[in-house]
Amino acid sequence: MTDTPATTVIARDGVHEIEIQRSRFRCSLARVATEEAAAEFVAGVRKQHWDASHNCSAFRLGSGAQRSSDDGEPAGTAGVPMLEVLARRELTDVVAVVTRYFGGTKLGAGGLVRAYGRAVSEAVDAVGTLRRGRFRTLEISAAHAEAGRLEHTLRAAGHRIAEVGYDSSVRLTVHVPEAGVEAFRQWLAEQTAGTVTATTGGTVELDLPPAR
Repeated sequence: MTDTPATTVIARDGVHEIEIQRSRFRCSLARVATEEAAAEFVAGVRKQHWDASHNCSAFRLGSGAQRSSDDGEPAGTAGVPMLEVLARRELTDVVAVVTRYFGGTKLGAGGLVRAYGRAVSEAVDAVGTLRRGRFRTLEISAAHAEAGRLEHTLRAAGHRIAEVGYDSSVRLTVHVPEAGVEAFRQWLAEQTAGTVTATTGGTVELDLPPAR
């Protein structure tokens, strides 16, 4: 199976909390695909924790867009270190909100930078990360008599079969790495002596198995 360029994303949405000098730092992480989705998530956390001292945030998208907010903390002590953690981990399509409940002890600028960065870093460790790649959807139509062998051959070669549908013929929906579409067509022609072709559909992003 052809390799596909991959990005890194969080494995799941999640929340992780740490305590430093009696202040609680609660980091909420979520996958997002757009700036609007990131803003909506931040607004939701702020609404949920309206009584917190601060709800600082940062997000990075696969489009290259990124943004951070100190939400009242001294400039550069919260949102920036949060964003730096996301960048250092090479994470995309992710938003982080760190909710702080002040515990009565001031941490100073350096202490705040370390605290907000640590809150995000530990939250990422807690939820885990995955590689994610872009695939093209291809539709293959085969006669019933040939479909079983073809499905087995596809799976044995490591290709991703998303769906199998049955009507007058058998329809196999396959996800192929974007860079490998032409190679897949050639492989399919060789496997079926040119009797089966694939129709190219849209693009999807899918989680990849861990690297071996």
